[in-house]
Amino acid sequence: MAVMLMARKGDDMARTLRRAAAFTALAKALMSGSRGGPTIGKRLSALPRMLKATARREYDGGIRVAAMAAAAVYVASPVDFVPEAFLLVLGLVDDAVMITWLAGSVLSETERFLEWEKQRAAVLPGTVVG
Repeated sequence: MAVMLMARKGDDMARTLRRAAAFTALAKALMSGSRGGPTIGKRLSALPRMLKATARREYDGGIRVAAMAAAAVYVASPVDFVPEAFLLVLGLVDDAVMITWLAGSVLSETERFLEWEKQRAAVLPGTVVG
């Protein structure tokens, strides 16, 4: 019984640490992305449009968006490749690496998508008459 309670406390602590690490990594990534590029608000508001354009196959972000979705599911999932309950700090390292990669990927992919939208808006729709 005492072992189960300790394991449960360890799981709760691991989740709390994972969330704290996620927010810390995300904050650092978001702050470093403000070097003359799009604002965080523009990037976040571009996410639904990017997902929709990717689903319609208008935007070529398919594999990159799928990898980001898989990383988000992994971070949010209670199932872990390296469980925190057994390996403590080492178990958090895989989550921290995944969160850091995810934050950087979201920043770069949304910037790429916003550039794509800008270029697309410059092209006039229609047919070539010849």
